[in-house]
Amino acid sequence: MENTIFSINGPVVKAANTKDFSMLEMVYVGERRLIGEVIGVADDFTTIQVYENTAGLKIGEAIYGTGAPVCATLGPGIISNIFDGIERPLRDMVKDNGAFVAEGSHLFALDEEREFDVTVTVKKGDRLSGGDVYCTTPETPLITHKCMLPPDMSGEVTFAAENGKYRVNDVIIRVKTASGEEKELTMVQRWAIKKARPCASRLPSTKPLVTGQRIIDTTLPVAKGGAAAIPGGFGTGKTVTQHQIAKWCDADIIVYIGCGERGHEMTQVLEEFGELIDPKSKRPLTDRTVLIANTSNMPVAAREASIYTGITLAEYYRDMGYHIAIMADSTSRWAEALREISGRLEEMPAEEGFPAYLPSRLSEFYERAGYVKNLNGTEGSVTIIGAVSPQGSDFSEPVTQNTKRFVRCFWALDKSLAYARHYPAIDWNSSYSEYVEDLADFYNEISPDYMTLRQEISNILQEEAKLMEIVKLIGADVLPDDQKLTIETARVVRVGFLQQNANHPDDTYVPLTKQRLMMKAISVLYHKSLDALKAGVVLSDIFSQGLFEKATKMKYDIPNNKLELFDGLISEINEKIDALVAGV
Repeated sequence: MENTIFSINGPVVKAANTKDFSMLEMVYVGERRLIGEVIGVADDFTTIQVYENTAGLKIGEAIYGTGAPVCATLGPGIISNIFDGIERPLRDMVKDNGAFVAEGSHLFALDEEREFDVTVTVKKGDRLSGGDVYCTTPETPLITHKCMLPPDMSGEVTFAAENGKYRVNDVIIRVKTASGEEKELTMVQRWAIKKARPCASRLPSTKPLVTGQRIIDTTLPVAKGGAAAIPGGFGTGKTVTQHQIAKWCDADIIVYIGCGERGHEMTQVLEEFGELIDPKSKRPLTDRTVLIANTSNMPVAAREASIYTGITLAEYYRDMGYHIAIMADSTSRWAEALREISGRLEEMPAEEGFPAYLPSRLSEFYERAGYVKNLNGTEGSVTIIGAVSPQGSDFSEPVTQNTKRFVRCFWALDKSLAYARHYPAIDWNSSYSEYVEDLADFYNEISPDYMTLRQEISNILQEEAKLMEIVKLIGADVLPDDQKLTIETARVVRVGFLQQNANHPDDTYVPLTKQRLMMKAISVLYHKSLDALKAGVVLSDIFSQGLFEKATKMKYDIPNNKLELFDGLISEINEKIDALVAGV
């Protein structure tokens, strides 16, 4: 019996009196064969979520099952490509259909005609298990693609092709499994997007994701394999902060997911990434970037898929031994898609209309981050950095609060900082990182005093926050000199250290060694000034030396490749303040 459409409610379609479909099965809906997924199976109705625009669908059109879940196509050609939420290549769609996304387009995710220079790493008679690499090919000048046996397969190689040029669907090896069945393996495999790829073991996160952004690397670090959230209202710089991290972080591969964002913002991302040069390799940044574009005018259901597609691609490259950073911008739009579909399914709403399963969906996503030992013995990581867009900058709303439960790093963006042109606009008082202790050994290898200096900088900022409450009540004039010194030093920390200029060649990216020397200079200035006050020097005389202004401008005045100039700055601080003390 042919299965047909019984009802249509936006992206939600129902088929009546059928038992042909299984839960989470991928289906094709209607004459245009729109891609959909079974999300509810009952005795009388089967409910399907359609990932494309359902305008024009009619009652009675056929629904075709595939017998398989919604899968991502994995193989060489993913890097530097641009996909929509269900992994259709947008560049190829433009060639076929023009500038608008056509419904029912079934383009293969990878370029089937492109030839890759393949090195086969196994021979006939070799025994392979899940995750073992059987061939490699340079996918881009920066990334070597390693084709691996699917995690759930093992067996003996009965055929191995010669080294040479092959297309993605050409047979590379044949494997005889334990059941005696012989399977042909190409360079392509498929994996269900909502199923996490397995690993041998999860490892502790002991290395930071180095971004070159001082407030992140030093004050609020995120570990490789960790999860961080960037909540902030409209105009606070979520996307800009993610762009900076994507450009400069030391991940091998960047997966950027534009989930429900404005179309012109995604256009800016695509144009910027195309022009950027990777600072380490001097190659275009697109040679190690995957972009998934699901803008706000695309079908709402595909937003949910885009997040899972992105994390599946990241896990695939993690299994090769790479370190991946995912930028999800933004999970709030994803949660709004869940809310809209939940409403059309007539489910009982929870807080602010979001479905009751919002926390579990968020946890499923963030739990797929991690630093792992892969099945083939290599180590890799997936770091998730998710933007959250709370309406009206209200951090008490459900998406922000639930995200907070599942991440260990919280970079809260502040509207007043953004309006004051202080970028990154991360509020150091309401943000936190639980990775600091885990990463202490790494920072102490750079310098034994790194963590001590970091703690001192944080203490000065906390002390300033307390003092500013007093200043608001009775003014700054009544404060003793040592507290006035703390406020002035905190200003140097805020403006000279935490604030960063993305357009300045020496300030857009700052190595950890320079970050440590900047903290050292501020610490020496603070302690020498404090000692001078105790020796009877007047505070105004200390300020008149111009040392605090120099410390504020050292991020610009001392280039990243001339760090020896810090010795001169610290010597000048010591000499000038010692001269003041000697004159008392």
